[in-house]
Amino acid sequence: MNESSGKNSKVKVIAINGSPRKEWNTATLLKKALEGAASTGAETELVNLYDLNYKGCTSCFACKIRGGESYGKCGYKDELIPILERIAKSDALIVGSPIYLGAVTGETRSFSERLLFQYLTYTVPYHSLAPKKLKTALIYTMGQPEEQSRERGYSYIFDSDKRYFSLIFGGAETFCCYDTYQFKDYSKFVAECFDVEHKKERHDNIFPKECQQAYELGVKMIQ
Repeated sequence: MNESSGKNSKVKVIAINGSPRKEWNTATLLKKALEGAASTGAETELVNLYDLNYKGCTSCFACKIRGGESYGKCGYKDELIPILERIAKSDALIVGSPIYLGAVTGETRSFSERLLFQYLTYTVPYHSLAPKKLKTALIYTMGQPEEQSRERGYSYIFDSDKRYFSLIFGGAETFCCYDTYQFKDYSKFVAECFDVEHKKERHDNIFPKECQQAYELGVKMIQ
């Protein structure tokens, strides 16, 4: 977990890394977004989900008990609870995940269940118990080119996540990074389905521009 603070400690941005890799595509984009936020004077924090011991929603429904002490708050005690508590006090949230087998990582999904379900009411219509509106952004990285991701229905994942984050926190932005460079040395892996030269060229020429876009997203989150 990394923290940095700027001149405006009242503005807090938390980034959640749902990738098991701390120095690759998803983590790099999240760090760039935090750099952008920090450039405005915001306090920033990066959380690596794979460092934590936690579960997804256990359907205990403690957050739904009428008059219960955990109403509107997750009642399952593990290492994710302090993170959820800090998010509740933050001003902006950025969640990043690679796409594995057509979905976000299991850790990201478990995190989202715990974060969102505690605030979702079982009323007609649904509404949010979140303590305040929160600027949110969702960053996805994937080895698939953009056209193939559309053909395989990835947009449903992005739209579904955006819908729930918007319902709970008042809005969400989506940033997708396609056709990513997955290995430093492709020759070590059985991965003949990929055009290695194309991957490297894109990583060298396009990914830096996407890092700049992530940086600008971080600035926008504060503005």
